[in-house]
Amino acid sequence: MLKEKQKFNIDSAYKISLDLAKSHYENFPVVSFLIPKEQRKHIAIIYWFARTADDIADEGNINNEERLKKLDELSDRIISISKDKILNEFDAAFLNTIRTKNLSPENLINLLIAFKQDVTKKRYENFDEVLNYCKNSANPVGRLILELNNINDEKAKVFSDNICTALQLTNFIQDIEIDYKKGRIYLPQDEMKKFNVDENMFRLKENNINLKHILKFNISRIEDLFKEGRKLLTYLNGSLKYEIAWTILGGEKILKQVKKSDYKIFNNRPTLSNMDFLILLCKSIFIR
Repeated sequence: MLKEKQKFNIDSAYKISLDLAKSHYENFPVVSFLIPKEQRKHIAIIYWFARTADDIADEGNINNEERLKKLDELSDRIISISKDKILNEFDAAFLNTIRTKNLSPENLINLLIAFKQDVTKKRYENFDEVLNYCKNSANPVGRLILELNNINDEKAKVFSDNICTALQLTNFIQDIEIDYKKGRIYLPQDEMKKFNVDENMFRLKENNINLKHILKFNISRIEDLFKEGRKLLTYLNGSLKYEIAWTILGGEKILKQVKKSDYKIFNNRPTLSNMDFLILLCKSIFIR
């Protein structure tokens, strides 16, 4: 690794990644002060990778064929990096993180599968299809965090999956309006039929009783996932425990805001303020 560090300035790549992570809004702080300083750069470079893939899937004026091609190239790049074949400082930093933290490239590849799916799949027939998406789009992130902290317990991985899936589903509720503009609906089609919700309501941004019922149903299911996921905290110690608790509380707070608005999600996207973050941080100390 010394040779790679001499050839490429990985410190610069880590710094750019940290700046990127700090500049984007999320429902939780990506690299908060609770994360040990030594780990922040590793989380940041993973975030850089995810943002890069997300931008390929969503940003710019390229066609879907080109998006898929670029995502395939990024997938090949991860495989090459894991085999010590690097082209620039970001590759070198990523290789350093993968090697020093013994990360599974499989989790990174699975993230790319989800981004490819965003390009090609715009509707989900049932909840199982949504869960399969979350298996690639969200759960690998939690598993990478566990690997960064040398936690390999299988039950811990399952509880982490519950948290990450709940966070992804929360984001779907939060971004219903944004996703629809991108042509996507993540609410299961069979449940939309069950609750008499049609896509015309999305087009008209219609906050009605039918939409309220399907959101209420979905939020209850997400809350159960968060509740089950809290069991992960018994496997964690120190600042990591508070960081994950803080993250859980952030997701739950978004759901509470949706309920407080009487499920009026259109023209009313729920977000967390700086004061919310501070209050939730204090609460994270006592979460069990």
